Amino acid sequence: MPSATSAVPFASPYFDEARSAEVVNARMSENADARLSQVMSVLVKHLHAAVKEVEPTHEEWFTAIRFLTETGQMCTDWRQEYILLSDVLGVSMLVDAINHRRPSGATPNTILGPFYVANAPEYPNGANICLDGKGEPMVVEGRVTDIEGNPIPDAKLEVWQTNDDGFYDVQQKGIQPDSNLRGVFTSDAEGRYWFKSVKPRHYPIPSDGPVGKLLAAIGRHPNRAAHLHFIVTAPGFDPVITHIFTPDCPYLPEDAVFGVKRELIAEFNKIDDPEAGERVGVLSPFWSVSWDVTLATSAKPTRAIP
Repeated sequence: MPSATSAVPFASPYFDEARSAEVVNARMSENADARLSQVMSVLVKHLHAAVKEVEPTHEEWFTAIRFLTETGQMCTDWRQEYILLSDVLGVSMLVDAINHRRPSGATPNTILGPFYVANAPEYPNGANICLDGKGEPMVVEGRVTDIEGNPIPDAKLEVWQTNDDGFYDVQQKGIQPDSNLRGVFTSDAEGRYWFKSVKPRHYPIPSDGPVGKLLAAIGRHPNRAAHLHFIVTAPGFDPVITHIFTPDCPYLPEDAVFGVKRELIAEFNKIDDPEAGERVGVLSPFWSVSWDVTLATSAKPTRAIP
């Protein structure tokens, strides 16, 4: 029988600080799903490494657990506080980037955001999606093409944004008209689309919960840079979920959810010409935005399990 002072063998199943992650990961069954085992082993490895680097007190660790508990308790059918946490930590954008690696020249993705609504009204090109009459008039036009510059006819473009008060319609039921600043357009035979709206403005993400308190505690603001959402789809092409951002927004370099990519900052030109406004059916002055969308051919990459 080994004595109490005998050396613990390297493959010991018993917990010790130096080998904590290895001991935990060794408990996973060989019969477990391979992908789940891979993900869990990496999470355990990095979580244990972070704890060893930070060396939290018991009180600090319980504070972290309370934060996660409160985050879960904040979740409802219409609010997902964990998604918000993922967003402000930049993880949502990282996952999106990993899953949407496209060839050079293709329009890049960004996050969907929590206020997308399916089955928005379909409009003919040139329609105005602003139903509450608030804000500075804006005309958006462009083309949908493939990587070689060929037009893509019949592409579907779903667009949505906040009103001039900084709220989406679903946040203000009974205040804003239903489907305000939402619409679906279809590109013509030359891939062209155009619609009328209002210049987007910045707005804060929900900051009344644990995620908002965390941002305040680390000295970060909750504001999103001013943007207009797009989802563009066409048969045979990879769908793109993206934004366009106004170049004059002060929050471009510090968007709360890291959604800004340099390629998505559009050019907004102010047109002070009554005749030009009359031609497109808006009051002058108005903002003119030209934004082309380039779609990559659809491909379904396979994931290798190491």
